[in-house]
Amino acid sequence: MTDIDPLAPQTLRTRCDPAGLAFETTAELPESDEIFGQARAVEAVRFAIAIDGSGYNLFVLGEPGSNRHGIVRRLVGAHAATLPPPDDWCYINNFAQPNKPRSLRVPAGRGATLRAEMQRFVTELAAAISAGFESEEYRSRIEAIQDELKQREEHALGQLGDEAVAQGLAFLRTPQGFAFVPMKGEETLDPEAFANLPDDERARIGALIDEFRERLHKLSHQFPRWRREMQTRVREVGRDTMQLAVGHLIEELKERYTDLPAVLGFLDEVLRDVVEVGDELRGHEAAKGDPMSAAAGGGISAQRYQVNLLVGHGASDSAPLEFEDHPTYANLVGRVDHIAQLGTLVTNFTLVKPGALHRANGGYLMLDAVKVLTQPYAWEGLKRALKSRQIRVESLAEVLGWAGSQSLEPEPIPLSLKVILFGERAHYYLLKSLDPEFEELFKVAADFESVVDRNAANIDAYSRMVAGLVRAQSLRPLERAGVARLVEHGARLAGDAGKLSTRTREIADLLRESDHRAGIAQRAVVTRDDVDAALAARIRRADRLRDSMHDAVLRETVLISTAGTHTGQVNGLAIIDLGDFMFARPTRITATARLGDGDVIDIERKAELGGPLHSKGVMILSAFLAARYAQDLPLSLSASLVFEQSYGPVEGDSASLAELCALLSALAGVPIKQSLAVTGSVNQHGRVQPIGAVNEKVEGFFDICRARGLTGDQGVLIPSGNVKHLMLRDDVVAAAAAGQFHVFAVEDVDEAIELLTGIPAGVADAAGVMPRGTVNFRVEARLAELSAMRRDYGVNGRPRHHGDSDTGHRHAAARSVKRGV
Repeated sequence: MTDIDPLAPQTLRTRCDPAGLAFETTAELPESDEIFGQARAVEAVRFAIAIDGSGYNLFVLGEPGSNRHGIVRRLVGAHAATLPPPDDWCYINNFAQPNKPRSLRVPAGRGATLRAEMQRFVTELAAAISAGFESEEYRSRIEAIQDELKQREEHALGQLGDEAVAQGLAFLRTPQGFAFVPMKGEETLDPEAFANLPDDERARIGALIDEFRERLHKLSHQFPRWRREMQTRVREVGRDTMQLAVGHLIEELKERYTDLPAVLGFLDEVLRDVVEVGDELRGHEAAKGDPMSAAAGGGISAQRYQVNLLVGHGASDSAPLEFEDHPTYANLVGRVDHIAQLGTLVTNFTLVKPGALHRANGGYLMLDAVKVLTQPYAWEGLKRALKSRQIRVESLAEVLGWAGSQSLEPEPIPLSLKVILFGERAHYYLLKSLDPEFEELFKVAADFESVVDRNAANIDAYSRMVAGLVRAQSLRPLERAGVARLVEHGARLAGDAGKLSTRTREIADLLRESDHRAGIAQRAVVTRDDVDAALAARIRRADRLRDSMHDAVLRETVLISTAGTHTGQVNGLAIIDLGDFMFARPTRITATARLGDGDVIDIERKAELGGPLHSKGVMILSAFLAARYAQDLPLSLSASLVFEQSYGPVEGDSASLAELCALLSALAGVPIKQSLAVTGSVNQHGRVQPIGAVNEKVEGFFDICRARGLTGDQGVLIPSGNVKHLMLRDDVVAAAAAGQFHVFAVEDVDEAIELLTGIPAGVADAAGVMPRGTVNFRVEARLAELSAMRRDYGVNGRPRHHGDSDTGHRHAAARSVKRGV
């Protein structure tokens, strides 16, 4: 029998003694500026936000629930508060090329002022124009020009008429126009009288009439030119009037922006444009207030003088810190909106909208990596902006070359900001491996710890962190026993009795649920019992599937034995992870062995249910089997391993110890105790290696045994390397203390097979001979027998009849002696 003792109850759970906490409740703990367990990551964040240079953007790695966003926001926000706000950015009309709006940069806070003043200017412009064009001076000057033209035309016509009279022709104005008629004395000749004139006289008068008609024709061509000259003079008067009417408004604005040459230049352009298009503005007063009246290619409207404030920082006294939770391409780089007007989509510079890059320009932009990567072209748009250091507002259709109509091309805006991407470690390393531009743009990584050491200093910091979470959520204070329970839960979350989890989100949720329990009990503080009740309720809400699986075992729908013995059969432990709840269920592993060519068949793999890690574990145990027992003879068995009643994927190597023990049992012909379950992986030398989720696996078998009745013979074999990870439930520890359940730690497969069979594994003596009757001796004997049978098949075509049951033993002894020589 083995002399391996079960683990002492105190090793099954490392408790936190409330007496070691120097406070009664968390209300006594002071506010702390420290960030729990993230010194390395905090150093990286501070370096990234402080250093200047292209490409020093930050990628934050870590597991969800570690409060990465909150910590980074806190650090970056504190740094941003020390920086001045960046300049405001506006878009203004490009009067020369309306489809290419110009950007305008003004000091922080003055963009909103300029926009408001230009809106007021637009409002006052109509009244100023009306007043100017309705003034007495304007009307007098226009009337004078019109009178001058009229007199000029009448003088020319009168002079032509006087010359005609002097030549004996009357110059008459008729409904059909001007006409020349021959005269006799003071009277005009009628057609009959004219027809009675001599032929030579009629010819002379006809030639004279033709001459005057030609002169009238030439004069008629002069009139439009005179009218155009008049219109030009009228426009000049209009310009002068507009200059007088609007100039003082512009001059008043310019007085407030004498320190901004770009704004002064814009105001000068506005004045020139108002002077040029004043008459057209008068005709579009009805469109006042309609921004689409200035649509690209549309009519003239006073809205063309407005200012589109893209990003303003009037209410801020620090650099911006933006978080974009929906980083589509348009939400990152901005967009140009359109409005349907008379069945056509129209736009103008006032419909250019900012993106997250605009709002964060001069500061910091926080993004989730997965969200950026899953939005079409968002990642490429972000990289393009960072590499070019400018923000170019373009639609996806333009980027891809699909735009078939003219759209706006806003002038790019210079970009200067730090981008902070949040993602898991897999995202970071995949991007670094697959995207050659990633390392150029994100030169700093802040890797947040998942666990920290469980020592006195970190327990103290953990307590202060808990106190901070309590205050942040306005919860009841925790008594120190409750904090001690949270410390133990932190170790359980870490999966290691010597570590503490940094998953503060789960702790914060547990604090609120514990506070709820304390409120129901009408307690002023949260106790350990409240924390225990909250944890129990959390499991209760999530364990429906576990109960269903346990019920299937207890009703023997799924066959699991917790008593008796069986050859080639062992209880393994499988983990089921539901995301918010993880548990283990026992699973029966069986092995068979027979004459063959040395193959160990993994049925799970053959059925395409076994993953690569599980298959690797089976191959390792096959190598161990051959190296230990078949060094001097061919391995002549055909073995098979299977998880009974398993209908889903099997992955991981944590069952390789159980599979090896089942195979050794089948070869040696010794039964395995079904009151024990096994977990652990093995290497090629038979050493047992640590596995994950050891607590859940022990508890999974314990729950089945307790439901059937604890006998004192039941227990679980775990790797010795997992002892430091044990943080078992209180009921498991209590059962172990009462001798009703046991946890054994094994170093190698020999210790495991001894515990499972109650038969010594056997250690070879100096001559390499295994002690007779041990498990290892029996395995060697069986393999030697199979080898002899295979040899006989090769020689005689049939196996020799081995009537002596000790034949295999003699083969094994002979091999051992030979190996010792």
